[in-house]
Amino acid sequence: MTSLLSLFVAVVAQEYRIPLYSGIIPNSKETGASEKVVTEDIKVVSNVQEPDIAVYLPSKKQATGQAVIICPGGGYWILAYDLEGTDIARYLNSIGVAAVVLKYRLPTYGNCEIPHKAPLMDAQRAMRLVRFNAQKWNIDPAKIGIMGFSAGGHLASTLGTHFDFGNPAATDSVERISCRPDFMILMYPVITFTDPSMHTGSREALLGKEPDKELVKYYSNELQVKEDTPPAFFVHADDDKGVPVENSLLMYRALREKKIPAELHILSEGDHGFGLEVKNNHVNSWTNSLKLWLEWINEGKKK
Repeated sequence: MTSLLSLFVAVVAQEYRIPLYSGIIPNSKETGASEKVVTEDIKVVSNVQEPDIAVYLPSKKQATGQAVIICPGGGYWILAYDLEGTDIARYLNSIGVAAVVLKYRLPTYGNCEIPHKAPLMDAQRAMRLVRFNAQKWNIDPAKIGIMGFSAGGHLASTLGTHFDFGNPAATDSVERISCRPDFMILMYPVITFTDPSMHTGSREALLGKEPDKELVKYYSNELQVKEDTPPAFFVHADDDKGVPVENSLLMYRALREKKIPAELHILSEGDHGFGLEVKNNHVNSWTNSLKLWLEWINEGKKK
């Protein structure tokens, strides 16, 4: 009965798709290339030219007031757009949470002036845009989190450690709004670019093969945790052969050192890139744990 109800709520959810920027996209350059979408086992998006958000809203009756911006993974080369994006959005709608799938620019296709800045710029803009539209979308502007999978988890944790509170002098009213997430959901995330457990492919995609040492430190998010970094929920498989579980452990430890609430789930199985994993109830159990944690956060039991 519960699964049928969840499916019904997801199906009736409202969807909006809007561009992140109006007019010229900042930090971009024309290459003449086009975005590529391939759908086989999963929907894969690459060479993103025009970043946008797809907004999925639950019915007002079911809505908790919370919203989550979702960053699909793909090593900063591609976006696993349904597996780690729209599928997750529909699940979140089923528990009354608004969901926003971020299609962010990738630093590997030559269409950004400063490649490493583009994903974070897009994530910051997405947070501002959702907060700007919060009333219209029946969202509490103080209950908007960021969620990311794998390299998308790196982007989510980068936003959680590299945010600002808006530019009051900006002519664009969206840019005046804070881009600080109220919480983070980090799914088998890439975190470190300095520890031996780093995912070399993500680091090279974002920063190049011979990156500047200061940028390596800047994007090693376990080194960037501060007192106002938001609370976090982690899920990682112990047998993850793509992004070692030590990535989550490093970030979890950094949050604990700053006394920031964090919840860590290490699954015995799952490997890497499991998403909802609806065919395996053991791995899929993370979804119920997340539901309970979001309820806890929603009650105001955060720092």
